[in-house]
Amino acid sequence: MARPAPEGPGTQPRILMKIPMRTWFLLAAAALAVAGSGCVAVVAGAAGAGTVAYIRGELDAPLDTNYHQAVTAADRAIKQLQFALISDKQDALTAVFTARTAEDKKITIKVVKVGDQTSKVEIRVGWMGDERMSMTILDRIKANV
Repeated sequence: MARPAPEGPGTQPRILMKIPMRTWFLLAAAALAVAGSGCVAVVAGAAGAGTVAYIRGELDAPLDTNYHQAVTAADRAIKQLQFALISDKQDALTAVFTARTAEDKKITIKVVKVGDQTSKVEIRVGWMGDERMSMTILDRIKANV
């Protein structure tokens, strides 16, 4: 015959205590990682230049230039910043450059044709992103347009 559960203060079941401390630590670390990866910064550009958005480690920006000029500008920026070009894939609508920094951070620059005189560039540095370096790359691309 089962014993009845004791009643009174301090006698509630201790379910939370049965979960190992390591599990709580891992849950807290996962929650912080998810919360920290949602960095959102939006910077309004100059009149007619569009909006630059840095969301979850990726910088997105419109370019007021045709696709081929944007691709050439991205390629020049990689060379000027002395990144090691790993791959360069292009078709008529999209170009993807993969490069590495001296610190071996992976850089992905994607140029997308939006219209006849409009392109979009997407820049990611490393796994989690690096806003400062992404903005430096974007500034160099814009200078080359």
